[in-house]
Amino acid sequence: MSLYEALGSLETGLVFGLVALGAFLTFRVLDFPDLTVEGSFPLGAAVAATLIVAGVNPWLATLAAIGAGFLAGLVTATLNVRMGILHILAGILVAIALYSINLRIMSGPNKPLLGVENVFTDFRWIGLPGYQTSPLVLAVGVIAVKLALDAFLKTGIGLAMRATGNNPAMAEANGVNVGGMRLLGVGIANALTGLAGALFAQLFGAADAYMGIGVIIIGLASVIVGTTIFPSRTILLATLACLFGAILYRFAVALALNADFIGLEASDVQLATAVLVVLTLVGQRSSGGLRRRFSRRAAVEPAE
Repeated sequence: MSLYEALGSLETGLVFGLVALGAFLTFRVLDFPDLTVEGSFPLGAAVAATLIVAGVNPWLATLAAIGAGFLAGLVTATLNVRMGILHILAGILVAIALYSINLRIMSGPNKPLLGVENVFTDFRWIGLPGYQTSPLVLAVGVIAVKLALDAFLKTGIGLAMRATGNNPAMAEANGVNVGGMRLLGVGIANALTGLAGALFAQLFGAADAYMGIGVIIIGLASVIVGTTIFPSRTILLATLACLFGAILYRFAVALALNADFIGLEASDVQLATAVLVVLTLVGQRSSGGLRRRFSRRAAVEPAE
């Protein structure tokens, strides 16, 4: 793998690290399986790309993409909390609706961004080549988002959100607005996904209505890989593990696609993702079984 390919994998891993943080918030913190990201990722890309092409400042366009992602998550949570629709079905319905909305936003299936200014071109003053500047800027930005999420989850609202996912009945008995926490949490998760979509479009020069396919699997794979390799009981380290998981996942896929003896092609990315997740889950289950076996053995064997 060349330096250019490695930095490209790092870029993509950092972008999907934002998706992984959103997946961590919904699946691990809120215990809310959310499939909206299949639509909110291209939504963020579509909003940002359309506004940038129209002459809007790229930073404002990216901020608008964050807001659009938050609204998408809010709709999903509203369908579940206020209307009683199953969370998985609510996410699927919103993702399907967003496909048509994205087509309308872009006035077509895609929106090219070649030759226009974006948030990364503002950092040309650093003096490095573009393929080196982008990963550096992304790393700083993603770490800042991670630290902001860590700080939020330690506030009163954040603790209430964590209590909602851990034990909704107990949280409600202690005065927590469980429905409100789900609305806010799913909204924030999809805001992070919308941000990821906006950055992805600006990195690779286009937004596409089909770019959300498989995003939820990538997010979950990043969380599973990261938290399996770097298990932690603290929010600070758990979110860091999600970011490392996203980066490791992208490098694992890139290495698999570059291994000639395996025979994979670029179209096999989803296959590589599925295999990686299965291997991680099997390895996690096997290691857990071994730990339990050794624990039982240590309990029954007499001490010397």
